[in-house]
Amino acid sequence: MRNKNSVKFIAEVSSNHNRDLKRCLRFIKTAAEIGCDAVKFQLFKIDKLFAPEIVKKNKEIQKRKQWELPVAFLPELAQACKNEGIEFSCTPFYLDAVDELLPYVDFYKIASYELLWDDLLKKCAKTGKPIILSTGMATLKEVEKAVRVLRDSGCEDMSLLHCVSSYPVPVKDCNLAAIKTLADKFNCPVGWSDHTVKENVIWRAVCRWQARIVEFHLDLDGEGEEFKSGHCWLPHKIGAVIKDIRESFTADGTGLKEPAGIELAEREWRADTKDGLRPILKIRK
Repeated sequence: MRNKNSVKFIAEVSSNHNRDLKRCLRFIKTAAEIGCDAVKFQLFKIDKLFAPEIVKKNKEIQKRKQWELPVAFLPELAQACKNEGIEFSCTPFYLDAVDELLPYVDFYKIASYELLWDDLLKKCAKTGKPIILSTGMATLKEVEKAVRVLRDSGCEDMSLLHCVSSYPVPVKDCNLAAIKTLADKFNCPVGWSDHTVKENVIWRAVCRWQARIVEFHLDLDGEGEEFKSGHCWLPHKIGAVIKDIRESFTADGTGLKEPAGIELAEREWRADTKDGLRPILKIRK
């Protein structure tokens, strides 16, 4: 069983599913196998994500039509997560998506780019589901307003992720100390949304700044739409990090200063109080 004080790992599939249901299901199975607690998809439609004049003149954005997750996939994805014993989450990028996701998600994830959109925040909050909000690009004042909107709209289970919205993020720009700033200010679980693909950054976020959630972008094989951008982990690499971090939490113990069971036999081989020689007098014969 995972230590209750350990880290919640969320695998972000993003648009690496390639609109292939079998590939989506492989993401879920892989996320469970490498030790994740949840897997997250994104539900968007290009014509509801970007202004029409931008879609019309930007061919790169037009190509993202092929990145859309079919709504028809949702029931099977949610069931697959239940079967694997992990949570299913998805980011809504249009208002109707909140309703489409409601029967299936264990929690909503709100993206950094939507942090200013009060109507989306309110609609997610009113569902009563837990919410994780990413805070990339935001000022503390903007985060404060978003948190107020969520809480005033009924959100009772909220977490925040410190995030740097660049793909990938140089280590020097991570500003991990902001994790503590958010935790102190808002008195809620805070974590790190990783775009670095650097082991040392995740360790630092967890061990130094007490990140209790780590979200990362996952690809299965380097064939996902976003892998070439350089911000996606492959399973064997992030799996090793998750395993090591999980194991590290078992080292904490009870905090009582007393002999460990595995060292009891060695106590008799300490220096004796009378002559300073090993082992103690009573066992020398």
